[in-house]
Amino acid sequence: MTEITRVALQPIAKGSVSKLWLGTFAAILLGGTVAIAAKPPLVEVKTLKAGEGANPSPADLIMINYVGKLDNGTVFDQNQHVVMQMQGVVPGFAKALAQTQRGGKYRIKIPAKLGYGDKGVGPIPANSDLTFEVEVIDFRNRAELEAQQRMMERMMRSQGGGAAAHGGMAGGMQNAPEGAPQNAPEGVPQPGQ
Repeated sequence: MTEITRVALQPIAKGSVSKLWLGTFAAILLGGTVAIAAKPPLVEVKTLKAGEGANPSPADLIMINYVGKLDNGTVFDQNQHVVMQMQGVVPGFAKALAQTQRGGKYRIKIPAKLGYGDKGVGPIPANSDLTFEVEVIDFRNRAELEAQQRMMERMMRSQGGGAAAHGGMAGGMQNAPEGAPQNAPEGVPQPGQ
């Protein structure tokens, strides 16, 4: 039978235990610092007025009022009742909108890496953090909007055809040239009369 070689453990010298703990603490501290430095930037969403109901999904269309500002307070964009697709905006804005609710007002801070990054776009300089004041008016998924549109078309047809019964244009203009008077009152001459 073979015998395993035995190695006697040497006793730890006095004062080495504290050095061992100090080394362990330094390694943990260094690891934590590296983890924080590698952490991806986050979008900050502050609720100014709480909304109600569910949050929009990435596939939804959302209607909002917004004002976009740079860190120095310069307004670079603003709009009212704008409809946009959640997937069609910068990543940070989409992440922030996914945390909102119908009827709510929010202040959204987007770090440059989740905004336009190192590319300048229009009045937005490269590496700019963005701040938005956003009011969520409504959001719907594409299927809901298409169903609503079909219902409205059916209602228009049932009420006499709407624009489709008048040559395809609203108000019964029947493909008249732009600017030409239509349905003038009696006694008022029409062009070419």
